[in-house]
Amino acid sequence: MPMAASDDRDPSNGYEAVASAFMARRGQSAIGVATVRAWARSLPPRASILDLGCGDGVPISAALLEDGFDLHGIDASPSLVAAFARRFPRAPVACEAVEDSRLFGRTFDGAIAVGLVFLMPGDAQAALIDRVARALAPGGRLLFTAPAQACTWTDILTGAPSRSLGAAVYAALLSGAGLELAAEFRDEGQNHYFDSRRR
Repeated sequence: MPMAASDDRDPSNGYEAVASAFMARRGQSAIGVATVRAWARSLPPRASILDLGCGDGVPISAALLEDGFDLHGIDASPSLVAAFARRFPRAPVACEAVEDSRLFGRTFDGAIAVGLVFLMPGDAQAALIDRVARALAPGGRLLFTAPAQACTWTDILTGAPSRSLGAAVYAALLSGAGLELAAEFRDEGQNHYFDSRRR
C-alpha cells in the first residue's frame, strides 16, 4: 500500500511481498465500505476522489466506482496496482509512492487514505497531509484512518512498525494544512476515521 521516503526501503512498506495474502484477506471483508460510502455522500454527485494506498481496489475503490464517482488510485505495490488496473480498466491508477507522487497533477473533490497514513514515519504523515490538502478543491474533503490514541504496533501482514500520532496531533496537522476537522467516527471493525474539509 504505502510508500517509504528513503531509497533503501521498499516503497510499498512490505505490501508488495505480501500482495497475494493482502488481496485474499481484504477481498473477503467489507469492513469500512458503508462508512466510506456514507462519507462520499457529502460530496457532489460524480465527484472526483483520490484513493491513496488503493491496493487492488477491493472493496473501497470498487464501492466508490459503483456509486458513480470519478476515482483515481495511487499505490506503491506493482502487484496491487496491476490487479487494480485489470479490475477497473477505466479508472486511472499510478504505481508510485505517495510521498513522491504528483497526485495526477490536478485537484480533487475528495481524498481517502484507508490503512495508509499510520504506516509512514511521523514526518512523512505530516508531509502527506499537507500535500493532499493542496490537491483538494475548495471545500474538498480528506478522510483517513488512524487510531485516535498515539500508539505504535506491528503490522500483522508485513511485520513492519505502524504508528498513530494521536487525535490531537492529527487535528493540529490538519489545521496547519488549511483543513478543518469536521468529524471523527469508527466503522464496524473499530477503525477510527478523521474527516476534514478544506477551508
